[in-house]
Amino acid sequence: MIYWVLKKIFLGPVLKVLFRPWTKGLDNLPIDGPAVLASNHLSFSDSIFMPLMVPRPVVFLAKSDYFTGKGIKGRLTAAFFKLTNQLPMDRSGGAASQNSLQTGIDVLKDGGLLGIYPEGTRSPDGRLYRGKVGVAKLVLTANVPVIPVAMIGTDKVQPIGRRIPTIRRLGVIFGEPMDFSRYQGMADDRFVQRSVTDEIMYELMRLSGQEYVDSYASTIKDKIAAEKSAKPPVASDAVRIDPSPVIAPGTVTVIGAKKDEAKSDVEPDAKPDLEATQN
Repeated sequence: MIYWVLKKIFLGPVLKVLFRPWTKGLDNLPIDGPAVLASNHLSFSDSIFMPLMVPRPVVFLAKSDYFTGKGIKGRLTAAFFKLTNQLPMDRSGGAASQNSLQTGIDVLKDGGLLGIYPEGTRSPDGRLYRGKVGVAKLVLTANVPVIPVAMIGTDKVQPIGRRIPTIRRLGVIFGEPMDFSRYQGMADDRFVQRSVTDEIMYELMRLSGQEYVDSYASTIKDKIAAEKSAKPPVASDAVRIDPSPVIAPGTVTVIGAKKDEAKSDVEPDAKPDLEATQN
């Protein structure tokens, strides 16, 4: 009830007037029945604008951190995600991740639309990263079609780290349904999982026009964080070297000699022995 009130009366109309979102391929969405909406992930705003443009309600699997924050900000964030039809997704692996996937499967079995970000996290630089196989497990287990969704320009509206979005136009492209029923009964096959996931990511790359990177976005984020936290060398740790004395061109320095003994083999003012040269 609250979801529809926010979408149709309060939040939705205001967002549509301010950001003027455009859409393409709305006719690719099923009128009824279950489907997975697999989207690229550029911004926090993706979870707002994509379901806003879908006529039917969309349930999202969002990272569990959004539901466990502390303080006023944490509680408000958790309340917002719950009110906007989003469920916690534990990405730590093992039984916790399996339980989260089962929650998504239950949504699909009830005939709902399930939104998921195969990359697992927002892109750190606007490129499209390798998908995680959780989306394939969902699709193959529930035997439902996949609607690839490309978010366009949301990284400009609200880049990572920006709390207040910039008002500018954005778009949502809904691709043609993808059918993976040929893999029915092979949901636990790792090779099939990777093949299905890569096929979905290829379609997202084609729709969004993003550059594809065959690495996980979380790995790149960890690398960036490690580089930022690395301490620069402290000046006091450097080896102090006394400045070298100015040596005239042509001076021969004896290696290993002390500073006060490092003299030229030839005195600068010495004149050549004319008699020796004549002989």
